[in-house]
Amino acid sequence: MVEKEQNMNFAFKLITALFILIGMFTASMVFGAADISLEELSKALFTRQVTDKILIIREIRLPREIAAIFVGSALAVSGAIMQGITKNPLADPGLLGLSAGANAALAFTIAFVPRANYFVILIACIIGAAMGVFMVFGISFMKRGGFSAFRIVLAGAAVSTFLFAVAQGIGIYFKISKDVSMWTSGAMIGTTWTQLKVIIPFITAGIVTAMFLARQLTILSLSEEVALGLGQNTTKVKMILFVVIVLLAGSSVALVGNMAFVGLMVPHMVRFIVGSDYRYIIPMSAVAGAILMLFADTLGRTINAPYETSVSAIIAIIGLPFFLFIVSKGGKAFS
Repeated sequence: MVEKEQNMNFAFKLITALFILIGMFTASMVFGAADISLEELSKALFTRQVTDKILIIREIRLPREIAAIFVGSALAVSGAIMQGITKNPLADPGLLGLSAGANAALAFTIAFVPRANYFVILIACIIGAAMGVFMVFGISFMKRGGFSAFRIVLAGAAVSTFLFAVAQGIGIYFKISKDVSMWTSGAMIGTTWTQLKVIIPFITAGIVTAMFLARQLTILSLSEEVALGLGQNTTKVKMILFVVIVLLAGSSVALVGNMAFVGLMVPHMVRFIVGSDYRYIIPMSAVAGAILMLFADTLGRTINAPYETSVSAIIAIIGLPFFLFIVSKGGKAFS
């Protein structure tokens, strides 16, 4: 009975969040350097009419905002999973080496495989993300008691700095700094339907897998001993979830570049709304991450129109104070 009430309560909250997402998506499509009316938006989405503004909607804004939705969801879900597995409230793909690893792999690919298509770039970013996180955990485990929130964050900062330096060095040496910067600027500018067709299946697969393993993740986040006592194959579950994290983070970098703090902020806010059960945290994080990214992209396009402000800069302005607040509260500010 209690669980049924919890499910109904969560369903109400999720539906409310989905309505907010729809409203934010509509606002993101309407506002910008070129003002779009709701009538023009409706025609672009539901008719075959063609005008200049309808083309702007279909070929520029629509793929861009769809990218914002999927990237926001991917980063938020990957952050939630990382925080659950590591029991580290400061875990975030951008803080623990995944984004930096994907960034370095991207630079290598552009330098050595200049004609690589988008699928090859995506796979390279996923491999790079995996290398980044393995380096972080490898360093943190070099000393007894290394699996602590503080040591992992320090290792993440060191590895991320190193890998970003590697990417910049490759860019300077091979004279591709401009190309690398265009990929890693942290924005949805220039997103195409071709890119979305490649990236969306990977992100969708990662989020769906995370939802299927949400119950096991909840038990893991509370006590690994209890998980073992219940017969859970914790090693297998962790490995699958780490693959999901790498998939989501690598895909995000391949599409929009570096984007820190989304995976840190959203899960904390979501826990405050739905509690500590990952069956609720994962889907709500996906929706909330999409809302946050749409908001940041819309703000970036409007505050200094017709010029654009980097989405990563807006997220960082919001995220850094949030990060310091979480640190000051010992990671339990919103728990």
